Amino acid sequence: MNDVKTLIEQGDAVLGIELGSTRIKAVLIDNKFSPIAAGGFNWENSQLDGIWTYPLTEVERGLQSCYKDLKKNVADKYGIVLKRVKAMGISAMMHGYLAFDKDGELLVPFRTWRNNITSEASEKLTELFGYPVPQRWSIAHLYQAILNGEQHTAAIAGINTLAGYVHELLTAASGMFPIDTVSGDYNPDMLNKFSRLIAGEGFGWKIKDILPKVLKAGKPAGFLTAEGAALIDPEGDLEAGIPMCPPEGDAGTGMVATNSVRQRTGNVSAGTSVFAMLVLEKELKSVHHEIDQVTTPDGSLVAMAHSNNCSTEYSAWIDLIGDAAGILGAKVSTEELYDKMMKLALSGDPDCGGLLAYGYHSGEHITGFTEGRPLLARTPESRFTAANLIRSQLFTSLCALRTGLDILFKDERVEVDEINGHGGFFKTEGVGARIMAAATGVPVSVLSTAGEGGAWGIALLASFLVRDDKTIELPDFLDAVFSDGSGTAVKPDPADCIGFEKFFQRYHAGLPIEHAAVDNL
Repeated sequence: MNDVKTLIEQGDAVLGIELGSTRIKAVLIDNKFSPIAAGGFNWENSQLDGIWTYPLTEVERGLQSCYKDLKKNVADKYGIVLKRVKAMGISAMMHGYLAFDKDGELLVPFRTWRNNITSEASEKLTELFGYPVPQRWSIAHLYQAILNGEQHTAAIAGINTLAGYVHELLTAASGMFPIDTVSGDYNPDMLNKFSRLIAGEGFGWKIKDILPKVLKAGKPAGFLTAEGAALIDPEGDLEAGIPMCPPEGDAGTGMVATNSVRQRTGNVSAGTSVFAMLVLEKELKSVHHEIDQVTTPDGSLVAMAHSNNCSTEYSAWIDLIGDAAGILGAKVSTEELYDKMMKLALSGDPDCGGLLAYGYHSGEHITGFTEGRPLLARTPESRFTAANLIRSQLFTSLCALRTGLDILFKDERVEVDEINGHGGFFKTEGVGARIMAAATGVPVSVLSTAGEGGAWGIALLASFLVRDDKTIELPDFLDAVFSDGSGTAVKPDPADCIGFEKFFQRYHAGLPIEHAAVDNL
């Protein structure tokens, strides 16, 4: 305890902050990369004129509240005031669209990754580039706005993701535009194609000029300014001048937090959304609109299968069961409720007893939905039990992901040795890994550090920035960090796999039911 206190007082701890979909989290780590303090702030996106968004005022309030909570945690545990750290980094939910004018004013409300409103732009850019451009990417949002004739596009001076925006607030990217993995910068051929595509619009800006600068992991990305320090810590204790690593999306920090940056490694992040990141040995043979191609923080090519919906609906059902228990007089903590209900799913019928569920709270591009309607369907002879209900909710939360992974595993013959899981889906020991292994057909390991999440991942990237040996590369650096943190892989259970396949076939056969729900509800 005294050693940690001294470390913090000397300014040798490292700070990572991540703005996730439902929580902003700050993690302070020591020189052995272990978390020593944390803080958090809960928030939720909302719909404004049909657009999923967060007000930027809430971004600033959330940052301040999260950091204040971290300061309190440091004071309570060590009896000192946090004033300086050795390095820090900012991560945030990936993709989305923030467009600013020359005065730095936001032109339209922040459009998050959750919006499936850019299908026309996504399809046209994918065809133009011969490279998958998902609806979530900033360039798809920009081009869709141009196609829509939105007036704000003429006034754009810069676009960014949330991570890049917050980083710029503090120092005066990912999911922006395709990257050339050889040069480590935006693909020049695709930049030229996009410039020619919009040449007739008469804009006073060029695409390369409004995109944020590309930086690999380990490169310096500025220092915390006095204004940035005051923004995070209005109480005035945090000192300026702290080195900052390049900002990173939550996909990148997920790779780092699970030591999944080498080829043939992979990770699955499962929470509000679920996505799998597989580090490729070679380029994919074909372009698939269901699959993103991004890079690791150090520039290796990654194939990504992303589903917008995961935990929201099964959490709603578990909360409903908790409400019923409360009405009957039972006192059950949230933690106990989730633990028991998640474990109950393992006792259900392998195929969920004939139940069919969709957890589509928002659109799902992999299966062709721009909107979603959560629903549960069953036949009169289905086995409608609590165990089957929860099992069906867990299974359906992974079916869109599995649809994308089938393209990689079956069509592209991508191979991975093991998948590392992290996120709330894996919180109940032994459940999430087993369900994920059944869905993917790949051994799934949950690292002992998996619960630390992206805030810890960006703290590791900040530590990599200030490493003593500048010759060490990111994969080797992470191997040293994770030397004692490996988990035991859960191999796919044959009965679970057969059951999931039956449910998966039912899921795809029933998609017209979901379409009807969208059309009529």
